[in-house]
Amino acid sequence: MCGIVGVVGKSDVNVKLYDALTMLQHRGQDAAGITTFHEGKFAQQKANGLVSDVFRTRHMQRLIGNVGIGHVRYPTAGSSGPALAQPFYVNSPYGIAMAHNGNLTNTEEVRQDLYKADLRHMNTDSDSEVLLNVFAQELLKLNKLTPAPEDIFAAITGMHGRVRGGYACVALVGEHGLVAFRDQYGIRPLVFGKKETKDGTEYMVASESVAFDVQGFELIRDVRPGEAIMITGTGEFYSHQCVEANLTPCIFEHVYFARPDSIMDGVLVYKARLRQGEKLAQKIIRERPDHDIDVVIPIPDSSRVAGQAVAHNIGVKFREGLVKNRYIGRTFIMPGQQQRKKSVRQKLNPIGLEFEGKNVLLVDDSIVRGTTCKQIIEMARDAGAAKVYFASAAPAVIYPNVYGIDMPSASELIAHGRTTEEVCEEIGADWLIYQDLEDLISASSEGGDNPSKFDCSVFDGKYITGDVDQQYLDDLHAQRNDSAKAKSGDVKQIDQGDNAVMGLHNDTTPN
Repeated sequence: MCGIVGVVGKSDVNVKLYDALTMLQHRGQDAAGITTFHEGKFAQQKANGLVSDVFRTRHMQRLIGNVGIGHVRYPTAGSSGPALAQPFYVNSPYGIAMAHNGNLTNTEEVRQDLYKADLRHMNTDSDSEVLLNVFAQELLKLNKLTPAPEDIFAAITGMHGRVRGGYACVALVGEHGLVAFRDQYGIRPLVFGKKETKDGTEYMVASESVAFDVQGFELIRDVRPGEAIMITGTGEFYSHQCVEANLTPCIFEHVYFARPDSIMDGVLVYKARLRQGEKLAQKIIRERPDHDIDVVIPIPDSSRVAGQAVAHNIGVKFREGLVKNRYIGRTFIMPGQQQRKKSVRQKLNPIGLEFEGKNVLLVDDSIVRGTTCKQIIEMARDAGAAKVYFASAAPAVIYPNVYGIDMPSASELIAHGRTTEEVCEEIGADWLIYQDLEDLISASSEGGDNPSKFDCSVFDGKYITGDVDQQYLDDLHAQRNDSAKAKSGDVKQIDQGDNAVMGLHNDTTPN
């Protein structure tokens, strides 16, 4: 999962990009980058680390221009390292920089085609670089010195015909402006907004609407599935439906990744999580009508809203019994069980007063590997809880995600091949309840013009792009399992690439 942003302003957009990336930091803590364009030249700064670590005053002074894009990353496809930080850049045609959120499912096939048919070299193993080169090649085929918006859209249509998977992208196309597009299913989110200034209209495109709020941009709407928008450097806006749409966004955004104050495809994530809690409470009442729960405690942060709704609807107290250290990253995407176990203990600390002698219901957004919840249950018992029950606001995660969330291979998912009772025993709870899938879908579908279909592949194994078979999943297992990641070590690609060709400067030394 990554966060992307693009801005077309009436003055330098570096600060706007920086502020937007800080609002999207929850979507990736591995690396960050910004690319701007001014008077025929690109400027770029990117490196491993948080947004606040990657950018210093001297970097912002270099990042001039009224058009720019930004990216925060955690690794999904490909390795991890500074060579994989985005945006990526190619110098032909026009000079193009691109930032990508998602994952292609036919990366190797397209990579070979680019090399053999188009004579294009890939410098990393990132599918984002593949996507950028397909877009560049489709533009090159048009052989236009000055492409019109319809030429840009034609290239994106051609690109859609070559790649499959989930992707939301922003790109700078040299002198021609900002381009943003989304895959035909809208698996990964993308919204755009605008702000009126005394000098004219400014535009912003981002993964989540929270990037707009702190800077006074008004949310206009989502970029539609299969749609592309283009905004020139002077602020002219164009849009085109490049491929037939079939809106099926990733429901795990509502469960875990998105901020609750974001709006995606007409869904206020906060309301979706409230409804998740309400429906989970209904199931608890159905299955455990004589429950003896004394207190509901959420596992912070993304389960807090659902936990509040559970407590209210079953009529028991809600308490914040776990204090979170906000300087530890998300644990289910950390490599290696030992590192995950250590960071869970560093990340959360129980307040003994809320546990001692009580029957506690812990509410979490989901259970992936089970590492976190098992240790938290142990913490609760160590803090004196009489009984520890566990409720998941999502159904059992049984299958890996292939569209941009780096969930582990199926064999490392605790619910894969296990019944609810077996998972309960494995994590050490007194009883365990999962959300029903139909209730989760209903929670995100109720009200307004919200989507009625979602990508629920991690729960039901139905991959909507239609190209994911057992061989694909076996190959994914070989790449993603913990032992494979431990053996891979550091990224081995050359750490120069187009940045050296274009004279870009990635200065990561402290001020």
